[in-house]
Amino acid sequence: MLNRRHIRLKVMQSIYAMHQNNSDNLDKEEKFLFQSIENIQDLYLIMISALVEIRKAEDDFIDKSSKKHLATKEERNPNRKFINNQVLLLLDENNSLSMALEERKITNWKNNDDYILLLLEEIKNSKQYEQYMSNTVNTFEEDKQFVVDMFTEIIAPNEKLYDYLEDYKLTWVDDIPLVNTMIAKQLKQIKSPEERSFFVPKLFKDADDKEFVRNLFRKTVLNDSELGKEFIDKTPNWDADRIAELDTIILKMAICEFLKFPSIPVKVTINEYLELAKEYSTPKSSIFINGILDNLVKEFQKDNKMVKTGRGLM
Repeated sequence: MLNRRHIRLKVMQSIYAMHQNNSDNLDKEEKFLFQSIENIQDLYLIMISALVEIRKAEDDFIDKSSKKHLATKEERNPNRKFINNQVLLLLDENNSLSMALEERKITNWKNNDDYILLLLEEIKNSKQYEQYMSNTVNTFEEDKQFVVDMFTEIIAPNEKLYDYLEDYKLTWVDDIPLVNTMIAKQLKQIKSPEERSFFVPKLFKDADDKEFVRNLFRKTVLNDSELGKEFIDKTPNWDADRIAELDTIILKMAICEFLKFPSIPVKVTINEYLELAKEYSTPKSSIFINGILDNLVKEFQKDNKMVKTGRGLM
């Protein structure tokens, strides 16, 4: 689920939090870093299970409506296309999802079903729903496309849901786009009800990515002074105190990758940290950081200070 850029983001945020809290407890802060990453799995499960709970809520509504004493003809014989949606049923019956929800003890929607009802109402008032329910025939491709549209255009952008997630866990603010993109991609890739084509994704692609989190965090923090000295005399027009704190962290992390991660290409490092600077620091930060990193790379190469292994890594 996690890509390397998001790993860098989580490490950057943890180092920034350390600075803000004046903390020097490396083990404690590393534990917090990994916990914030583990929580991304919970966010994923909460978002994907919303689809399951929305279908169940509509099923319950239809059942109760049909049993009313003065039920209308439409209530007694409702269009069951939505609750018979094959993708929603597939998710409801998926062992991988059920086991993950139980293991992580995800019960958010049972405790906050008002959000599910709110989402259901918005879905039923949408043009997508009106078009989808214009007939009673379920075809797999139409069912899948409807669920994709429902998630990407109605559920994911819902402001009240976003506010709930932000209030529930502040560290999720920057994780929500990653998770929603992953879910949308998975929904599009579901092949058929018969094939086991949906699985809860692993948090880390492999053991190397998990180790990358630890190494990048520890090597940047433990070599803080050494890394800072590499660029401070390259900014004659800037006092150290005038450089944005986030920029200094980004520079130190990038330099750390240059010098202590021989398998990561220089261009990859520069591109990744420039993107983080553009998104999370000041408007001019990416230009400032790009200039410093470009000069440092030339200097490191000239002095044979930067060793990269493998083909095409420079």
